[in-house]
Amino acid sequence: MLLPSAYGQGDTSFQAAGGEAGLRRLAEAFYAAMERRPDAALIRAMHPDNLDESTDKLARFLCGWLGGPPRYREKYGPISIPRAHAHLDIGPAERDAWLACMAEALATQDYAEDFKQYLLRALAVPAERCRTRD
Repeated sequence: MLLPSAYGQGDTSFQAAGGEAGLRRLAEAFYAAMERRPDAALIRAMHPDNLDESTDKLARFLCGWLGGPPRYREKYGPISIPRAHAHLDIGPAERDAWLACMAEALATQDYAEDFKQYLLRALAVPAERCRTRD
């Protein structure tokens, strides 16, 4: 187990998440939670029917964001979180539903508990940056 202060330095978070395979599992669990949760119906409707590309994009984004290889950039180009979500109607309820899906997905992962807590707190920042309204 890493010290919580070590997360976010270099590739420590990427490694704690199990690398690319671990992040793929997290992204799959995230979208499975989105499919199930009634509070996520609005954000689910913002996605295409087939979630394969969305899952790929999330896993690749997390890979680079957590200090691993820049897989999102390699396949999709550079990302600006606000610009990528500017066309969507995202307020506090949608942000919170996204975070609830992520909390559920994290609960299913074989990550250290302190890393799960760290990651959910860290993901609140880009989740907030996705908001397009109050």
